[in-house]
Amino acid sequence: YTYKTEIRSLKARILEEIEEASIRIYQFPECDSDEDEDFVEMNKDLKESLPFAVIGSNTFIVKEGNRVIGRQYPWGVVEVENPEHSDFGKLRNMLIRTHMQDLKEVTRDVHYENFRSQKLSYSVPLSTNTSMNESTGTKVVDETDKIIREKDEELKRMQRMVEQLTKQQNMLAAMQKQ
Repeated sequence: YTYKTEIRSLKARILEEIEEASIRIYQFPECDSDEDEDFVEMNKDLKESLPFAVIGSNTFIVKEGNRVIGRQYPWGVVEVENPEHSDFGKLRNMLIRTHMQDLKEVTRDVHYENFRSQKLSYSVPLSTNTSMNESTGTKVVDETDKIIREKDEELKRMQRMVEQLTKQQNMLAAMQKQ
């Protein structure tokens, strides 16, 4: 029984739970027939890697004479950039290099439009979810405000993640130059 077997088992269980809970996750776009063969293979590898098993750290550790970003445990070092230890590199490449435009389009075309249509449906007549604030005379839409706050928080988390990934990528590039 190896750690790879354990990771595969855990990922399968997570995917089952995602399906049981009807949680929608990012669907990688299908590759066109004229796509570069390397890109098609990489896209297939990314699809098979879902959900990503990511290890995060901002600590440099010396391992076998090399400085690596990782975590030190009593049984050894787990490296963030080592594909044998973590899917971090795959996730970073997907988010920043290969699928950023598609993610933007999905966000705009699906998530924003769903939010927009929901917001517009609340602004029509007063419904059961809408009440009047008697002190200001304005409509209060609790559900819409909640959705807006959730989306704002989600965007902030994604922005922080992209900033952190960019920082780590820059640190790695600087380390490699040394």
